[in-house]
Amino acid sequence: MPADELTRFLAALSPASREKVRSQAPERQEQLAAAWEAELAEDTDLDTLSELSPAAAADEAAERVVREFFEE
Repeated sequence: MPADELTRFLAALSPASREKVRSQAPERQEQLAAAWEAELAEDTDLDTLSELSPAAAADEAAERVVREFFEE
């Protein structure tokens, strides 16, 4: 996975979520970034938000991925 995907994922997170992700192993960080990309691509609810505000859609998808991972 390109490093820029992880960088973009981290940038889309709130500071608290970013710290949670950074505390994970590098491999897990990459898995979370890949899950974020999948969430952006697959979630049709984000399509409308993405049309209005691509940054807001990216932020929402990133926070969803973190919530799902840390609630396991």
